[in-house]
Amino acid sequence: MASRIISSAARQIAVPMMKSSRFGAQRSFSAGMRLQDAAIAPVKKPVGAFRGGLFGFLLGTAGTGAGMYYYVLDEYKVSNELLTEDIYALQAAVQRIESYVRTLEEKVEASTKKK
Repeated sequence: MASRIISSAARQIAVPMMKSSRFGAQRSFSAGMRLQDAAIAPVKKPVGAFRGGLFGFLLGTAGTGAGMYYYVLDEYKVSNELLTEDIYALQAAVQRIESYVRTLEEKVEASTKKK
């Protein structure tokens, strides 16, 4: 009879401990020395929508600006070459007109000396 009293007393103590956790008896796990010494990789934070959108906007703006810069630079070179060609053509035309005027002046001078 004494064994029944002791066993029932032990059950009464053990039952509240098992009911204390939601899923029955709770068991604690502990890592051994090998697992504790292992290096843990740092947790990467996900890039938020706002930061990702802002980064994408700035990257797109910088890319578009660089593309526009090189486009304008190329157009400037082309227009500069065309302007230089026009200047050389104008200079050649002026030299032809100047030589034509000299020829006319010489003819006028020669005709006035004959008279």
